[in-house]
Amino acid sequence: MDGFLAAAALLPSGLRRRALALEETGRAACEELRLRRGREATALLAGREYGLGAGPVTESDLRAVLEAATRASFHAAGGQLRRGFIAAPGGVRVGVCGTAVPGGDGMDGVREISSLALRIPRAAPGCADGIWPELTAGGFGSVLIVSPPGAGKTTLLRELVRRLSSTGVRVAAADERGELADAWDGEPAFDVGPCTDVMTGAPKAVAVPLLLRAMDPQVLAVDEIGPGDAVALLEAAAGGVKLLATAHGAPGSGESPLYAPLLRARAFRRRIWIEASGGVRRYTVEDLGPCA
Repeated sequence: MDGFLAAAALLPSGLRRRALALEETGRAACEELRLRRGREATALLAGREYGLGAGPVTESDLRAVLEAATRASFHAAGGQLRRGFIAAPGGVRVGVCGTAVPGGDGMDGVREISSLALRIPRAAPGCADGIWPELTAGGFGSVLIVSPPGAGKTTLLRELVRRLSSTGVRVAAADERGELADAWDGEPAFDVGPCTDVMTGAPKAVAVPLLLRAMDPQVLAVDEIGPGDAVALLEAAAGGVKLLATAHGAPGSGESPLYAPLLRARAFRRRIWIEASGGVRRYTVEDLGPCA
């Protein structure tokens, strides 16, 4: 699967031609395509935005992307829009920004769309080769992957899920945003291994107990721990299920309140820090001691 082509396919024809005019090295390094109303569309490469050389993005351009991303069912994507994104074909996540529509529990949606961020997904078979011996020494234990946004948490998570599943381990993935497996019509587009079961679209706090009851996993994989997720993950860990999770953070930034309760409960055996610079990612494995 080519994540760049999947993202470019969502663009209206004029912008698509500009995106596809990027050299192969640019396509390979591109992390996001960004569209802001009234300004030039850009490509994010190695943490820096570069203009695509097109004219200002129009309202019709933004609407065309949303139509393509939702397969002409924009209103049916209301549940995702309440969380600020749309999961599109090819594993592309479309971040949506504009005027929020207030709701009883936060936000009911977004109107007057002002900008879109098309996150480009990529599989990276072999990216965990250098740390796999550390992660499996003495047996695989629960792992927390931490990095700043855009540094490759989901890519590493996907590869670890694939490798574990390929060894016969039953993995259940709560793929809330559809980026991990990109399951369409029930079949994952990314290779997540032969023994992986995927629940797509449900909030993790809802999906986790369902997966535990229905699929009897040995490892539970979740992408980006959010508010309210810790309770469900602690229950899974207490039941003997190993965790494989990601969260935002950076070395020296302190423990995030989103996953601090899990660390206090010694739910993780190891933590992986990801640092990215100039398009190069470096993984550091930290031993947290035996799980409780």
